[in-house]
Amino acid sequence: MTTRQPKPDQGDGEKLQKVLAAQGFGSRRQMENWITEGRVLVNGQTAHLGQRVVKQDQLVVDGQTVSERRSNAPQILLLNKAGGTVCSRRDPEKRPTIFDQLPRLREGRWITVGRLDMATTGLLLLTNDGELAHKLMHPSTGMDREYAVRINRKLDDDALRLLTEGVVVEGEDMRFSDIRYYNGSENNFWYHVALMEGKNREVRRLFDAVGATVSRLKRVRYGPVILPSWLTVGHWASMQLDDLRRLYKLMRMPIQGSDLQAAQRLKRSKVAKTSCLVPYPDLPER
Repeated sequence: MTTRQPKPDQGDGEKLQKVLAAQGFGSRRQMENWITEGRVLVNGQTAHLGQRVVKQDQLVVDGQTVSERRSNAPQILLLNKAGGTVCSRRDPEKRPTIFDQLPRLREGRWITVGRLDMATTGLLLLTNDGELAHKLMHPSTGMDREYAVRINRKLDDDALRLLTEGVVVEGEDMRFSDIRYYNGSENNFWYHVALMEGKNREVRRLFDAVGATVSRLKRVRYGPVILPSWLTVGHWASMQLDDLRRLYKLMRMPIQGSDLQAAQRLKRSKVAKTSCLVPYPDLPER
């Protein structure tokens, strides 16, 4: 009996992590971790990072055969995250998770576009398209995030300049791409800030660096997607089809899936009431 040898990587195939992400198993980064952990087989052999696959290859994820390459209609949810909830799918401390309140998908799973810490509220995007999630999150895409922030003092010009020119916090270079004073009095002053990467607790750490303490933090925009005023805290809405098409066009991505109307089948009452996109500059070529 001959042992089947692993097929050499094929230059005309697609990277395995990209294929799995596009099928809704998770973001590309998550898929890279799964491959490293040995959770993926290609033609009966343990997969490796950088491996390319073609349509005829047999893929197994966590012991289950991927019977056919799915091409699900893309869906995007806008969630107005409540404070006190975590973005993990399962929390060992049994804290409330955002996934408890989301609708079920027939195939694939919801993938968060970035995360918000437990105390932070506001806009969180989720999609069943792992490749879209990867591109939205990747720093090279040039997608900024905007937050409304309440701090305990008004900042002087030196602090504002430092926050935009950049500071080193725990060995990491951090800066806001924009910061604007909104209003305030006594110990409550509101600012709107924008940043490009959204590193772990970056907004709070930047304000700490200039001696200001954040007491409220709410994300109000992710790239061209804004948090609509009508979306109640703790609730979600499905992005309109026109917005979906516009976002894919901005990202220079084809929309996969033959039945786009499926994106609106969660619940008719849950489709966004209005457009949630604002004008946005063209993104750099990648």
